[in-house]
Formats: sequence, C-alpha cells, structure tokens
Amino acid sequence: MCKKKLKYIYGPVPSWRLGISLGIDPLSDREKICTFDCVYCQLGRTYKFAHQRKIFVSVNEIEDEINSLPNIEIDYITFSGRGEPTLAKNLGEMIKIIKTIRKEKIAVITNSSLMHMDDVIEDLLLADFVLAKLDAYSQKSLEIINSPIKRITFNMIVNSIRQFKSKYRDKIALQIMFIKENQKNAREISEIAKEINPDEVQINTPLRPCGSKPLSKEEIDEIKEYFKNMNTISVYDGEKKKVVPISTEEILKRRGKV
Repeated sequence: MCKKKLKYIYGPVPSWRLGISLGIDPLSDREKICTFDCVYCQLGRTYKFAHQRKIFVSVNEIEDEINSLPNIEIDYITFSGRGEPTLAKNLGEMIKIIKTIRKEKIAVITNSSLMHMDDVIEDLLLADFVLAKLDAYSQKSLEIINSPIKRITFNMIVNSIRQFKSKYRDKIALQIMFIKENQKNAREISEIAKEINPDEVQINTPLRPCGSKPLSKEEIDEIKEYFKNMNTISVYDGEKKKVVPISTEEILKRRGKV
C-alpha cells in the first residue's frame, strides 16, 4: 500500500492489452478534458473540450508520486486518464524523468487527434508503446462515433498515424472500438489498418458501463476475420492478471467501474 495519497497515478490495473498497467493521468482535473466526445466513453460526456496543449500537472508532482510508489510488479507505466493525454504539453518531459527512475516500459494511449502536431510526435517518439485510436472509416462516422472538435478530420487522423508509423521504431498498435455504429464497416476499417500496417491491432468493445452496448464475443470473432492476416488481439482474448490496486478511488475517477 502506498503511504502517500496519489493524485495523478492510479492502479495498477489488469489490462488485456498491457498486462499489469500502472496509469498516469497527466491532465487530472475534475472534468474530462478531451478533443473527442465518444459515444462509448466510460467517463461520460465531454463538457471541457480542448485542442491546445498546456501544462496541467507539473513534472515535479509526477516525479514525487513515482518516487513514493511501494515495491510493485508492473509491465507498463501507461499515460491515460481523464481525457486525451497528448494535450499535456510536458508529456515528453514526464516520460523522460520516469525513464530515469523506473525500469518498466512506457505506453501512451491516445485518440490520435493531435498526432499531426510536431511536438506531439516528438513526445510520442519517446514512448516504448503507442496505442493509437481509429474507430471511424469516414468523416461522417468520425463525427457520429467520436464527435471531435471541428478542426479534426478523418483524413488528418489516418494520415498522421501513417506518418508517425514511418518514423517510429518501437511498438505501435491500432486500437479500434467496435460498437453497433461501425460493426458493419469492419471491412473498410480493416483495409485502412492494413495500409497503416501497425505492429498490433487491438479489437475492443465497451465492456465497462457506458452509453453503448458491447458486441458479443461471437460478433467480435466475426470482425476479427477481416483482420486475420494481421497481428490481432481482442478484449475477449485471454485472461487478465489478478492485481491489488494502490488506490481504487483514483481508478474509478479515470476508468469507471474497476
């Protein structure tokens, strides 16, 4: 158990994508701060939209919490939380300082909306694993599923992921959330995924309580067939490791039901 009350670090949590993952929220605010308002978000609606990067949490505060951690076994330290982590202007500085303290690999879960920005690219290049979202297959579907701020377009997202992949030498995954709105368009999404050629495709459906119903295992298995020539995993695959969290309260704030 951690003696210091943590404000920005949460978990560890069992993850079907990352094993045992310790989360860091570089935004930490009372409300979700995001570029999207996804219909399936377990944190609810986005009332605080943003598109400009700024410092929400200081590097020193993250460093202090990292140094206060008890002796725990984790697979990844993951930047995620209450909103889009690349909105944090000091994300790269956080990654650098953590790498001087901890031995674990660092992952960033992003909705891909700011990956066209040079400074975001520089920050993400420092991570060991980038999990980039792509739920849409067209501009219209992006607006229906993800409801982005106006300046973000479908073509911008696809092109920025593709360009990032050409520069990145570590592991990149394409994370796709399948719900009824894009279930019948798995073929189109798979064709885009093959063009991007990520190291891994993560096929997800919202199992945690939210505004969208999850697809069944049988439906997800059917979708996986479109990605059969790629390295794929799904939310229904495998067993999650058992883990005792440091702070259940902080997990609930950022992930909904544990």
